[in-house]
Amino acid sequence: MNAPVTSAVIGAQLEVADALPGGAPLAGPIPLGQASTGRPAARRARRLGPGEAVRGGWLLGPFLLLLAWTTGSAAGLIDPRVLPAPWVAVTTAGDLIRDGRLQENLAISAWRAGQGLAWGVVVGVIAALAAGLSQLGGYAIDSLVQIKRSIPVLALIPLLVLWFGIGEGMKVTVIALSVFTPMYIQLHAALRGLDVKHLELAETLGLGRWDFIRHVVLPGALPGFMTGLRFAVLGAWLALVVVEQLNATSGIGYMINLARTYAQSDVILVGLVVYALLGLVSDAAVRLVEARVLAWRRTFA
Repeated sequence: MNAPVTSAVIGAQLEVADALPGGAPLAGPIPLGQASTGRPAARRARRLGPGEAVRGGWLLGPFLLLLAWTTGSAAGLIDPRVLPAPWVAVTTAGDLIRDGRLQENLAISAWRAGQGLAWGVVVGVIAALAAGLSQLGGYAIDSLVQIKRSIPVLALIPLLVLWFGIGEGMKVTVIALSVFTPMYIQLHAALRGLDVKHLELAETLGLGRWDFIRHVVLPGALPGFMTGLRFAVLGAWLALVVVEQLNATSGIGYMINLARTYAQSDVILVGLVVYALLGLVSDAAVRLVEARVLAWRRTFA
């Protein structure tokens, strides 16, 4: 009585095996309800997630934006007095480069942002380590950082002007404060979010406190550090845009303010594009470092 059923199962298995790539046989018998279509096997073979990464795929968004901008300008849908065409911006950028104005102001802006980023990252890492690795440090530091977090940096500018004047010290301090908060929050959360199993394993192995920090805590918090660095870089450029509007005599923001006085919308656009490119390139650089440093981590990306 079982012979026809067995033959039917074997026949269905051979049919499904022939339909698979290479005709590879399956490891075990297939139920009759699933053997006729093979769809459950196809569902098991399909991988979930966002799909395979494509080299340079992060440029798709800027490319689509540039395409829309170019198309709208060429079709006359965008008023050139409101937003100059891309080719006008390219011509203006070429003139600024020949005059040396763009390079000079760009170097000054990059130096300001670099100083603020360095100070903010260093202080943020030190504060996060002190608060994340010590309960007493957490009580003393974390609440102060949360108070600082609730106060926008723009609200602190009048006080910083009274303390540091309107020179470079005030501008670098504003950038550093903008960098400090995301750096601290991300790293502190990573330190406090380590799996307790790692602590139990370290205690079982008899690791000392320094070895535990060096071999378990710091590698485990590295993803949080890289995430904080990405936010910190973005915060540095955003703060730079703000401080260069405050009585600056050099930098990309100064160039934009001067162009606003003379109604040079093309120069303003070039400055904004430079800001955008600085943010895009710096974020891509941090992501590249993150991919190298965290190559051991298996994620969707």
